[in-house]
Parts: sequence; C-alpha cells; structure tokens
Amino acid sequence: MDIKGKTIGVAFTGSFCTYKKAFTELRKLVEAGADVYTIFSDRSASITSRFGEPSAYLQEAEDITGHKPILTIEGAEPIGPKAYLDVMIMLPCTGNTAAKLCNGIVDSPVLMAAKAHLRNEKPLVITISTNDGLSMNLKNIGLLMNTKNIYFVPFGQDDHIKKPNSLVAHIDMVIPTIELALEGKQIQPVVVSPFIK
Repeated sequence: MDIKGKTIGVAFTGSFCTYKKAFTELRKLVEAGADVYTIFSDRSASITSRFGEPSAYLQEAEDITGHKPILTIEGAEPIGPKAYLDVMIMLPCTGNTAAKLCNGIVDSPVLMAAKAHLRNEKPLVITISTNDGLSMNLKNIGLLMNTKNIYFVPFGQDDHIKKPNSLVAHIDMVIPTIELALEGKQIQPVVVSPFIK
C-alpha cells in the first residue's frame, strides 16, 4: 500500500547512533507524500551525546515535517481517541523501550503514543536497535513479534564479532515495511544477518 496521503507517527528513542539514518528515512517519508508527526522520548529530547544535541534533532524534525514534535505524555495521549495516525513507527526502538512496551509500561511520550495508537488496532512498526537483542531482550522481541498489529523492520547483528548480542534494523527497509504493515503483513525475511561490512 502506497504511503502517499497517509498520516504517520515517527517515534524517536535513545539509540542516537542510528539518528543520521533515521532522519534520512524521516525525510523520505515526507517526500513520498506522507503527513508525518514526530514523537520524542524524554531521553531523546534531553540527552546530548557524541552524535548531536537534542535541540538540533527537535528542530530538524519540525523543519522536515512541518509539525512541532510531541514531547509529553499528555501530548501523546490524544493519538488514541483522535485516531489520526494510519501507522506508527518507532525509529529507532531501544531495548529499554521494547522491554517496557512488551510489559505494558507507559512512562514516556513514545510509549504513550504506542499504547494510544495500538488501541485503534492500527499497525505499529518497530525498528529495533539494542545491544542486548540476543540476550536479555530476546524474549521481549519474541513476544512483540507475536503481538497483533506489531511489525518489525528487518534486522540483524550489526557486529557479530565484537558485539554478538547486538541487533540493529536495516533502516533502509523502513518504507517497504510500513507499506506491507498497512496491509496487515510482516515483510520477509525479517532476520537478515549479519551485516556485511
């Protein structure tokens, strides 16, 4: 299904090393004709890392989408009753966020947005990025993969020698994953590993 004319929520969590690619995909969504709203977790909106300043990310998101980012739980809650998103994507989704989502914990704007969106039985797409994807978080990923209306961008081990438990999504597959999720289908193969460098 074409994303042109669709309203898409794009949620950012704290995997800052993926932001450069994530913002490239954010721009592609808008260029493809989607109306995009961004949601930032508390940490993604406040932590300065070696990858950049939060204020710069927030401004870039607004410049690309034309909408101010959603930065509070109160701001994310209306996504449920207003049902204005056709699809939501966590781009990226950290292991911490995945674990909380799996266990029904809602303590950030991103998790509230996900909960609110899922209540409308519409697709939630996860772009996993976690150093413990094949250890502590594997059970959570498995449960989320078996949850109605949740879809995954294909992922793999990003450095199977130095970080054998680490999983990162193939961010260049965001749009094809969303297109199929809108049809109720999981893109395949979902595990594409390892990354070849």
